[in-house]
Amino acid sequence: MNYTVAEIAAAIQADENGFSGRNISVILTDSRSLSFPEESVFFALVTERNNAHRYIPDLYRKGVRCFVVSEQVPERASMPDADFLTVSDTLAALQQLAASHRARFNIPVIGITGSNGKTVVKEWLYQLLQEDYNTVRSPRSYNSQTGVPLSLWQLNESAELAIIEAGISCPGEMVRLETMIKPSVGVLTNIGTAHQEGFSSVQEKCREKLELFKECDILVYNGDSSWISDCISDMCPSARKMVWSYTDRTAPLYVSAACKKETCTVIRYSCSCGTGELEIPFSGDAAVENAVHCLAVMLCLGKSPETIASRMSRLEPVAMRLEVKEGQNGCLIINDAYNSDVHSLEIALDFQMRRSAPKRKTLILSDILQTGMSRNDLYGQVAQMLAHKGVDRLIGIGPDISSCGALFSMETEFYPTTDYFLSSLRDNHFNNELILIKGARRFHFEQISEALELKQHETILEVNLDALVDNFNFYRRKLRPETKIVCMVKAFGYGAGSYELAKTLQDRGCDYLAVAVADEGAELRKAGITMPVIVMNPEMNGLRTLLEYKLEPEIYSFKLLNAFAKEPERMGMTGYPVHIKIDSGMHRLGFMPSDISHLTEELNRLKSVRPSSVFSHLAGSDETRLDDFTMQQISVFEECARKIRQSVPFPVMRHILNTAGISRFTDYQMEGVRLGLGLYGVSPIGGEPELRHVSTLKTTILQIKELGAGQTVGYGRRGVLSKPSRIAALPIGYADGVDRHLGNGKGCVVINGQRAPYVGNICMDVCMVDVTDIDCREGDKAEIFGSQLTVCEVAGWLGTIPYEVLTSISSRVKRVYFRE
Repeated sequence: MNYTVAEIAAAIQADENGFSGRNISVILTDSRSLSFPEESVFFALVTERNNAHRYIPDLYRKGVRCFVVSEQVPERASMPDADFLTVSDTLAALQQLAASHRARFNIPVIGITGSNGKTVVKEWLYQLLQEDYNTVRSPRSYNSQTGVPLSLWQLNESAELAIIEAGISCPGEMVRLETMIKPSVGVLTNIGTAHQEGFSSVQEKCREKLELFKECDILVYNGDSSWISDCISDMCPSARKMVWSYTDRTAPLYVSAACKKETCTVIRYSCSCGTGELEIPFSGDAAVENAVHCLAVMLCLGKSPETIASRMSRLEPVAMRLEVKEGQNGCLIINDAYNSDVHSLEIALDFQMRRSAPKRKTLILSDILQTGMSRNDLYGQVAQMLAHKGVDRLIGIGPDISSCGALFSMETEFYPTTDYFLSSLRDNHFNNELILIKGARRFHFEQISEALELKQHETILEVNLDALVDNFNFYRRKLRPETKIVCMVKAFGYGAGSYELAKTLQDRGCDYLAVAVADEGAELRKAGITMPVIVMNPEMNGLRTLLEYKLEPEIYSFKLLNAFAKEPERMGMTGYPVHIKIDSGMHRLGFMPSDISHLTEELNRLKSVRPSSVFSHLAGSDETRLDDFTMQQISVFEECARKIRQSVPFPVMRHILNTAGISRFTDYQMEGVRLGLGLYGVSPIGGEPELRHVSTLKTTILQIKELGAGQTVGYGRRGVLSKPSRIAALPIGYADGVDRHLGNGKGCVVINGQRAPYVGNICMDVCMVDVTDIDCREGDKAEIFGSQLTVCEVAGWLGTIPYEVLTSISSRVKRVYFRE
């Protein structure tokens, strides 16, 4: 929908300013997501670590002419044709606009919150109800203080139903979301310990979430928890309760049975309209609970048991993650092949655009279904979006998009069906391209993703980029807003792969990246990483590489200082940033305290370099027995840093805290910290359950053999079977990073939730495990480490540290990156 600037100003109560008559249809909160500048209003949000007012000049140069601001913009005089809407709080103004927009629609709005299952219930309700309503839903997990306004902004004249997800992280947030969403039907999925860190108790979190439903007409929830029911009675007295239960036969919806089979579940229930039975193509407990929530909503909306059963049987898995995989012929594949609408397309294109690797950007797109728009309007809007996002090549699949091919300005190909495209695929169809695959479910684009992937052996390392961000934010919350964070991505990103991690951290406001050697930094630059990169162990033969790729070296000796200073001097450069390493007691690398006087003289003499930071390493910040030594190190470092800072006429950042130091010695964060192991979900001090594991190493069962007692397994006949056994062979060995010392029962893997010990010696490419008591078959997955078997436990078996386990994973193991 379009608003005039004056209408937006009135909605957010902005100061009067003689606004232009231009129309606005796009809300922009992230300057990197710009698609339609002429139609956008940019909200300059201010957070603890970022002030978006600084992006206004660049956005103005790109064509944006409407800005919502909360402070003076110095360059405003040079933007005479721009509208500036001044408010006291830009986030509050964004939410006011969303609330005003929502109020224009007298349609059913389903609001969903809970600890787990929100996104699945939202997506399943969309699948179940899209035949009856032109439905707007939250894209992905757009459930936050900024995500909800963007979700509601999708409402337009053709909308007949909205399904909006709401998530919170601390008290006081849900009231603001409720003011915008105003749900008529509420769904409380469950209340658990997920995202608990912002609340004093589970009860407090429950009451906070229930703020969403204080004025709703109908509330759906599982009534089997008495304390949740009590909270609901207190918080939502006026709502009609659609309670469902596994135990209470008098509940409005009683689930009498959930009969699980191998690949499906039959659910039997009774309600006011009688009894019913349905089958869902899933067998997990969480899937059953999510399906019953959907059943309850559909009954509230008047759907018949027969209609519900028919649609439930066709439920499809929800793609909770956007995957990045290595493709054939030097391509990179972004797989988002499970839904396709205009808003989720824009989100996926943003993700592609920010992967600014030097590759052509290609989009494989299916018909976009059930939008309520005419073909020409829909694909005209899509064509504009692709042009703004810099898409070089479009492959359209489906009759609708094919019929609108003339609207697209880039290189195009069109195919009537997925099968037709696959049959036309050539070995050289794609070369060195960044390919986004985006399709509606019925087009089965997973077949295209599989066809384009680089075929490697069946062992993969899954890397959860959202978990990485959550861990980054966990430590960031411990720090002052102005404290800078140096993220360690050395050793191939602790085995997880440097580039995708670096790009994700760059997007999330990390201040510096740190790598071990210049070649690692050069690869990041080649892949499009632009943020400052520190090289922790520069080598004499790589000094020119540092300058060529604008990498900032650690300087730990006079020899290195003088050798490096000659390189920028030879090129006529002055003030090249370097990072001075102090040996405060670890005695690995660095200047000794006795060197500082001479060092300050050298730094003042050498005009080609300039100390950007001074830092040191703590030897035992993770061990309480070494706390006195840690404090001694901090004292030595502070004195050395003081002398260096006093000797130069510009600020020099100080940083000594590593991951353990951030948690245990937070008061000494100074101007910066270095975040390493904790970023990857491993706490060096223990007792930080909020951290999420980032990397999961998994493989598949190649073969299972039935062997008798007394037979042996593996080289050297070391694995002697004491009883008849089932032995599974897995395609992973010490060449992939599984330590040989885990063999012969010292370690294990997890298969179908149960532990299977290694049998015999671990081979180069294969290992064997005992699955005698495990219900499994060839092709089932085996977790080497991850959420079910932590890397810390594996390290404990080996008598080593998690760093070694993570960094031992071979480069031949395929990395699969995903977003939840």
